[in-house]
Amino acid sequence: MTTVRNHDIATLRQLDMAHHLPAQSSYALQQQLGGSRVITHARGCTITDGEGHSLLDGMAGLWCVNVGYGREELAEVARAQMLELPFYNTFFRTATPPPIELAARLAGLLGGDLQHVFFNNSGSESNDTVFRLVRTYWALKGQPQRTVFISRRNAYHGSTVASASLGGMDFMHVQGGMPIPGVEHVMQPYHFGEGFGEDPESFAARAAAAIEERILAVGPENVAAFIGEPVQGAGGVIIPPPTYWQRVEAICRKYGILLVSDEVICGFGRLGAWFGFQHFGFTPDIVSMAKGLSSGYLPISATGVSREIVETLRASGEEFTHGYTYSGHPVCAAVALRNLDIIEREDLVGRTARDTGPYLAAALAERLAPHPLVGEARSLGLIGAVEIVAEKGTNRRHGKGGQAAPIVRDHCIARGLMVRAVRDAIVMSPPLVISHAEIDQLVDTIKAALDAAQAELASL
Repeated sequence: MTTVRNHDIATLRQLDMAHHLPAQSSYALQQQLGGSRVITHARGCTITDGEGHSLLDGMAGLWCVNVGYGREELAEVARAQMLELPFYNTFFRTATPPPIELAARLAGLLGGDLQHVFFNNSGSESNDTVFRLVRTYWALKGQPQRTVFISRRNAYHGSTVASASLGGMDFMHVQGGMPIPGVEHVMQPYHFGEGFGEDPESFAARAAAAIEERILAVGPENVAAFIGEPVQGAGGVIIPPPTYWQRVEAICRKYGILLVSDEVICGFGRLGAWFGFQHFGFTPDIVSMAKGLSSGYLPISATGVSREIVETLRASGEEFTHGYTYSGHPVCAAVALRNLDIIEREDLVGRTARDTGPYLAAALAERLAPHPLVGEARSLGLIGAVEIVAEKGTNRRHGKGGQAAPIVRDHCIARGLMVRAVRDAIVMSPPLVISHAEIDQLVDTIKAALDAAQAELASL
């Protein structure tokens, strides 16, 4: 058993408030609370904070710790690689063994024409690479006017300027002058929120048609690519109707537009397939990946690229002047390779599809869907959401909307469950190693939190 270090939590919280700027945070609230919650150690599906409170991690860190916490073999392979070769870059026609091996491994998992891989450090950087790569490709094809990306409202593709612009979150766009020119946003396939009561097939057709309408409005000759998450994760676990993706792919092929599947959350088993595009049955030209690639143990991301795009780059003879100091970092790649070994050895993808995913779906349907505050409880594999409504049988929200889920989330955390609030939904994405008993705990805790929040929600 690994020894847990003793931390001076009071001092750490003071230092956090004095010097540390956490990601996507209100710094006023950080100061008001006297610093962040300090997580000190974790094992399996449970995290523990500096005050000794243990919480079932219903978010797998940030949608990423697929193999669970405390995997000593991942630490061991990192140590061994650090001793052998801690770093070398992939600039200037050089490479190291781990990223070469990892690229080949990913090409096998992606299949088909997706046989080339570019490495980055985060999902945001993976989508920045998509942005640069797509525009470069069309310029080399003699169609430099094809610069426009079509994305969806409420999509999340990262936090860099390009990736946040590709995303469709208004609250991010109000800071930093985004979106940058050349990005168009259309409706999301959010059946509960934007097609309530509508036949799912009709809604799928309408949501896909919005993409074609925007292509025609912009001019097909100007559109470079459509980018989408198979399931919109940070947008609230938006699971599209079954035929949506086939319709989207057909539209992209009709107008010769590249199709990009953002698998940063959905990849590496989350939906019960290695990748979301495999679950939904469509074929992208480019795939962005991160999070589950290393289960969050070290920062690494990848961009899978089709043969045709790479052949165009090769035929041009030009350099692709893009990359990062840590692209293909040997230690991160070595850990990612071993992480894939664990996922395969323990059949976490198959287990999610056949066992834990259906078990979560049944638990949500039986124990949460009937609750008077629940408008919908949905899941796919091991990602899910619970919509909170003011009136059963409707999608009407409490108060002005967006206030209910944070209240319920705080009740969940107080009861030992870490989940996330997105507008009026509680979202979950637990480690793929979660047990039936832990799924029961997750669902029962949400139910208890809903019960506890009823009076407070009624007063909104």
